[in-house]
Amino acid sequence: MALSGQDQHHISGLAAVAASALLVGCSGSGSVGNFDPRLSADKLAPTVAVKLAATRGQPKPDITCPEDLAGKVGNTTRCTLTADDGSTLGVTVKVSSADGDNINFDFKADDTASPAAN
Repeated sequence: MALSGQDQHHISGLAAVAASALLVGCSGSGSVGNFDPRLSADKLAPTVAVKLAATRGQPKPDITCPEDLAGKVGNTTRCTLTADDGSTLGVTVKVSSADGDNINFDFKADDTASPAAN
């Protein structure tokens, strides 16, 4: 499948987002209850979006996370960044530390975007 110049530029832009997230080594934290600490998907997605936007100096991207992030070091979840044209980029979120009700995490965007479905 051949990509138009506009598609190639957009995918290159998403790849730049991925590179920024990787180079900065972003992390975030969220406050959770003491029992079975979790960061809800509803709080995780906007936190990742804000951190990613800060690394690029760009508006917050549209990020969705399908599940809560359990507050145990090493646990991961996958979120999805969706661009205006419908193309997507996967984002892996991994717990780096958990202390009481605070969960700290790192995230890394995939190197390659998926084009929008037709």
